[in-house]
Amino acid sequence: MTRSTESTVRRRLELATGGTSDLFGLVTNGAAESVAAALEGLPEQRRREIGVELTAWFKQPERDIWWSAGTGTALAVAVVGCLPTAAQAAAILGRPSVNPHGRRAAELVRRVAQERGVDWLVDLAHRIATRFRQDTWVGRWHFVATLLHAEGSAPPTDDRCVQLWLTAVESPDRFHQGQPAPVVDRLRDDPFLAVMLPRLFEVDGIGNQMMFIAGHANWNDPGQPALPAALAQLAAEGAVDRVMLLDASISRLLRGDRPTALRAFTTLLDQLAPTTNEVTARAPDYLRLLVDAPAPVATMAQKALRKLPDLELESVLDASRQMLTRPEKALVRTQLAWLDRLARHHRDRATEIAEVIAVAAEHPAVELRERASTLAARHGFDPAPVGPALARPRGDDLPPPAPPAAAAAPITDLDELTEEVAALLGTPYQGAPLERILDGLVRLTATEGPRVRTALDPVIERRHWSWANTHRWDPLCLCETVVEVFSSAGVKRTDRRRERWEKLLTAVRRRDAAPELVVTDPKVPPVHRLLRARLAEIGAHLNEPGQAGLLAAPTSTNGLLDPTTLVARLTALGDREPGYWDLTQALLRLPTGVDESIADQATALGTAAGRRLAGWLRDGGLPQPVVRTRTFTRDPRRGNRHWEYAYMPAERILVDLTPPADAVDRYGLFTAPATPLSGDHSGWVHLWPSLLPGHRGLVTAYALPLVAGAADMDERDGAAVLPLLTEIGGPGGVALDLAVAYGLSARYGPDRVATVDALLALAAAGDFDAAGTGEQLGTLAARQLVKLSRVVEPLRDAAQAGAPLTVWRLLAAALPAVLAAPTPPRGVPELLTLAAETATATGVRIEVPGLADVAGRAGSNRLVTEARRLHRALTETVNL
Repeated sequence: MTRSTESTVRRRLELATGGTSDLFGLVTNGAAESVAAALEGLPEQRRREIGVELTAWFKQPERDIWWSAGTGTALAVAVVGCLPTAAQAAAILGRPSVNPHGRRAAELVRRVAQERGVDWLVDLAHRIATRFRQDTWVGRWHFVATLLHAEGSAPPTDDRCVQLWLTAVESPDRFHQGQPAPVVDRLRDDPFLAVMLPRLFEVDGIGNQMMFIAGHANWNDPGQPALPAALAQLAAEGAVDRVMLLDASISRLLRGDRPTALRAFTTLLDQLAPTTNEVTARAPDYLRLLVDAPAPVATMAQKALRKLPDLELESVLDASRQMLTRPEKALVRTQLAWLDRLARHHRDRATEIAEVIAVAAEHPAVELRERASTLAARHGFDPAPVGPALARPRGDDLPPPAPPAAAAAPITDLDELTEEVAALLGTPYQGAPLERILDGLVRLTATEGPRVRTALDPVIERRHWSWANTHRWDPLCLCETVVEVFSSAGVKRTDRRRERWEKLLTAVRRRDAAPELVVTDPKVPPVHRLLRARLAEIGAHLNEPGQAGLLAAPTSTNGLLDPTTLVARLTALGDREPGYWDLTQALLRLPTGVDESIADQATALGTAAGRRLAGWLRDGGLPQPVVRTRTFTRDPRRGNRHWEYAYMPAERILVDLTPPADAVDRYGLFTAPATPLSGDHSGWVHLWPSLLPGHRGLVTAYALPLVAGAADMDERDGAAVLPLLTEIGGPGGVALDLAVAYGLSARYGPDRVATVDALLALAAAGDFDAAGTGEQLGTLAARQLVKLSRVVEPLRDAAQAGAPLTVWRLLAAALPAVLAAPTPPRGVPELLTLAAETATATGVRIEVPGLADVAGRAGSNRLVTEARRLHRALTETVNL
């Protein structure tokens, strides 16, 4: 007897006599063959007893692991060999963490099932399939599919199973050695092809998955998608119904999906190369695609229809009336060329065709309007003439801005405080309601601390635990500090907790007697350090009795604090001194130009806080800084120590801040860091405007690196802070000009929309310097620091929203720099087109240096053509 045989006999004897530890050890070690051998010949009653122990063993906490291919296969063999029903087996094998080794596991499981006489493998496979998720490993599909095919059963055809089947086509089971067969051979031999193939045209989004590239693609030449070519080859062989592929592809395109997902079906149609008769039979569907489908699909339909010799003219004209209003210029241009050809071919209906061509005379693209007008006139129809130039200039048409609303009433109810904390922590890293919550926390903790503690514990510890994590890689993150403040409510003070808050306070103090801000971390703007200091101070004094809320709680939604309210709060304090940073923040929230009587009232209080308030008011508060632009270049040496510097652009235009003459930078606020402000927690930046509501330029300088990153580093949400800057006061200066210029150039649509909202709000309030922003935009674009092609869409939206004159002034200031650039940036012709449109719409003449030189060049390229258009438009306007 060999050692292996002797070991197997010993295990069987152990199992038969009640021992299971050896079997479970085999499962843990992934010895699937040994598990199958050990179970062989055991009576059914003993198997069921083992099954009960196996279920209990599997449910132990230490078993909550990832059952990979080896251990998952051994577990599957033990489960099918011992458990009595498919439902009980699926309760284990259906778990996402159990991943048997595909076909190999299925073959072993079938062998054990046959030896035992199990007849529920099909039921088991379907039960496992119902538990498939988006992150299910394809090996689990191989396992289920092999069981079903061997048992002669059809596969489940729900969306997730179809996706996994397609993944299996792309990534076949590698249990058998050798190079995988070509995709066309895999499909030809696939037993489920007839069932699954029609479903490929019904599952939303699966088109993205259908575009996989087979084999090891070359980086420079990734090759062609394998599946459409394979299906076309099978259709040519007669193994797949060609008519089904054609009809199903067209139907999928008509139903629509994301444009990237539809590309698989246009690629399949291209591989099938429909004949003229096949396109003619489906001409109504192609015409619907021409009108309604995304641009790539409509282009495919247009190309196919133009090849038809006998397409009914009336149907083409009906479709063209709608299609010529589409925004895609290439599509409309090609359609105009097609209609021009039809008009020359059908002389008797040329005027009717010309009327359809004239639809494009109202297209947003000026070159298409001109082309349509020319073609329509050529074939006998004159579109409505363009109206004469405006007799007088036209300005913007924007509604006046609404004044800031009063702040919400303080939180005085524990249930409301709990709900607000839950809402705050349920929306990660957005600090908008934080001030009101902290004020309510201070109020309620001073009178009923234990109840606050009891109410907040489940919110903090169970529902929103992720906020308490330490995000040390992100200097803007305040999550841990905020949660620490909440956790301090109603807790008896300990030396350890006190020490933590003192360390945080020390980190933002100078070493001299005055607790002034000192900026030691260049990646953290001083306004953010001020916020951190206030949080530390609140946490350190949270449980002290007699506190009636935060002194600095604003009275307006934009962060302003009414000075009379502040005096009343100081009066209510009596001889009790407020927190240093709380009073500092209150002072920074006061409006400028406060009446002298308020200072007299503060002096009359006779307290240190009253005297500090009076001195602040009489000194004029925080002065406006001196702001100058400066070009910052990337320092490669910093990238070796801090990874975020390595990804900064080579150049970036930001601003320097300095105090005005004879002013003291008491709080270190006149420093704008040039470092990147990206990170997972940049939502805290949205608090900054409310911290300095009278200093728009100062806050913009702090946030400028974040806004710039949306344009020159293609980051998300960097410009989301811009609309908040419109709600506060103070001059924006060159910092705001730069921020809007960067925001217009942002990579992502939501950032550009936020910038347009800010532009319109500033223009309506008379706070927008269109020429200053235009100059900065021109400089950025001419130096290739931003992509000018992104700017046209948001500026057109702003003009259409009621600010054509503002947009025209901005463009007139931006164009000289980009026209003088050695290589005009991409997007200059489109910018010239928009400039001509807004100049014509407003009737305002603004000189554009360098425009005449470009317009006078020989040739007719797009840049020269659009420069001539703007030059002509300016001759019909008036001087401003």
